[in-house]
Amino acid sequence: MTDSAAIPPPFAAGGAELIDGRAMAAAIRGELRATVEKLSENGVRPGLAVALVGEDPASAVYVGGKIKACKEIGIRSIEARLSATTTTAQLIELIDDWNADDSVDGILVQLPLPKGIDTQAVVERIAPDKDVDGFGADNLGRLAQGKPRLVACTPFGVMEMLKRWGKLHNWTPAGKRAVVVGRSITVGRPMALLLLGADATVTICHSRTADLAGAVGQAEIVVAAAGQRHLIQGEWIAQGAVVIDVGIHRGDDGKLTGDVDFAAASQRARAITPVPGGVGPMTIAMLMANTVSACRQRRGLGPVTG
Repeated sequence: MTDSAAIPPPFAAGGAELIDGRAMAAAIRGELRATVEKLSENGVRPGLAVALVGEDPASAVYVGGKIKACKEIGIRSIEARLSATTTTAQLIELIDDWNADDSVDGILVQLPLPKGIDTQAVVERIAPDKDVDGFGADNLGRLAQGKPRLVACTPFGVMEMLKRWGKLHNWTPAGKRAVVVGRSITVGRPMALLLLGADATVTICHSRTADLAGAVGQAEIVVAAAGQRHLIQGEWIAQGAVVIDVGIHRGDDGKLTGDVDFAAASQRARAITPVPGGVGPMTIAMLMANTVSACRQRRGLGPVTG
C-alpha cells in the first residue's frame, strides 16, 4: 500500500480531530484493488475462504461485510456456512481442505465459535501462511520477534491509522508514551508489540491495573481495547493525547459507543477515533491487506508494503 492519506477529517464537538476510519479504509481498498488488478494481469487472483459456524447474527453481519469487501477489491471469496452442531473434527477437516487448496491464500474462521468447539485447536490448524487473522502462535511469535508476516487485523489497522494520520501532521509514535488498555491475544498484546516496533514506550494495562487513571493520564497515545463501555473516563486523558477506541458496545438506546467516554475525552485529546466509523472499517480493510499479502508472499512476491 502507498502512504496516500484520506482528506483531513472533521473535528469533534470538543475540538479533537476525528480520525476517520471509513475514509482511510476506503483509500486502502482502492490501493488494494489496484494491486489485485496487477496480480490478475499475471494470472494470479487472491482467494479468501471464510467459515461461519452457527447462527450468531453479529457474526453473520461481520462475515457479510468481509465478503462485500472482497467483491469490491477483486478478491475471490469462498464462504462456508456450518450449523451450530458442527464438531471440532468437522471444522478442522474443512480447514485441512483449504490448507491444501493452492487457490486459497487466506483462511478465516469467524469467532466466537459455538460452545463445544475447541477454538484454539481450530485456530492453530490454519496454515501459518494463510492465517490472515494473525491469531496463530506462529504469526504471534514472529511479531514478538520483530519479524511480522501476517498481523492481527485490528492492531494492524490501528497502526495504519496512526501512520496515515501522523503523515498529515508530521507526527510519529516514536518516542511517545503509549498505553494499551487490554491484554487479549487478538488486540492488546499484538498492539503493544506493534507500538514497540514503532519505537513507542509502551505500558499494557488491564482489569487488575492498580491505578488505571494514573497510567492513562501519562500517555501520549491511548489505545482502549478492554471491552468495557466507557471504562476510560474523559478526564483521564492527557491534553493533546491521541486516542484510539477499539471497543464497541450497543447501549439500551441502540446507539453504539466505545471503551472511551467520547464526549469528555474529545475535550482534551488532540485526535480521537469515533465509534462507529473508526477502528471497525480499518479492521476489515487490513484483513483484505493480509489476504493480498498472503497471496504475494506465497508466490515469492513479498508482502503488500506500507
